[in-house]
Amino acid sequence: MSSIKDRQRAAARARLEKEMAERAVAAKKRRQRQAIIGSALAVVVIAGAAVWIVAALNKDDDKSTTASSAPPAGTVACQWIPEDGSTGAKVTDVGTPPANVPNTGKDTLTMDTSLGAITATVDLAKAPCTGAAFSYLASKKFWDGTKCHRLTTEGIKVLQCGDPSAKGKGYRDTDGTGGPSFRYAEENLPTNASPAYPKGTIAMAKTSSPSSTGSQFFIVYADTDLPAEYTVLGTITKGMDIVEKVAKAGTDNANGQGDGHPKTEVDIKTFTMAAAS
Repeated sequence: MSSIKDRQRAAARARLEKEMAERAVAAKKRRQRQAIIGSALAVVVIAGAAVWIVAALNKDDDKSTTASSAPPAGTVACQWIPEDGSTGAKVTDVGTPPANVPNTGKDTLTMDTSLGAITATVDLAKAPCTGAAFSYLASKKFWDGTKCHRLTTEGIKVLQCGDPSAKGKGYRDTDGTGGPSFRYAEENLPTNASPAYPKGTIAMAKTSSPSSTGSQFFIVYADTDLPAEYTVLGTITKGMDIVEKVAKAGTDNANGQGDGHPKTEVDIKTFTMAAAS
């Protein structure tokens, strides 16, 4: 009887040992799988962290680039469009103004003419790019020695100046297309004003195309309604009596209908821009 029980115990022990062995093998395989999965997860986590770090660095770089490309405080970015004469303009090459220009404060524009001084106030908050263009061109003595080449007395009442080719006695032969080697967009347009260009306004001449503002400007000597397409640069503060005197003398009507060269010549001896005191 004992031998039967012994055999039964031996068989049970063998089954138990087999199960334990199988469990041990299964546990080992499980540990191996977990190790593999854990390694894979670690790789994924590391890779994800790397991606996050790169993305964060790129984001910081973008911020840094944006910050570095943004105009400094108190300035605005202006786009200076190259003018090579292909539009038919007579170009005087003077380079281009700085990319970032002040957009706060006021400048005083002064023209010392053969008839006396004409001054104007330029608000850089309203016309920063035009003001910067004027400061730049004045520093190049761009207008020194030129004449105001056009006067209109019918419909619009303006004296036009700023063509660098309008020099000497031959200025009457100018076609009014002279300008610098750059042009720029219009700004400070009087869209809701009536009249759009009141007496004392100094504004920019342009062609019918957008962004065609250059160096030519006009002084309004009597209220004038024009389409609000011409940049208002500033307001005359001294010398309106000079402009009115020129207007009263009339035009040679070279272009017909009260449009031509002023009979009383206006020579611009020097042209300066300075911070208003």
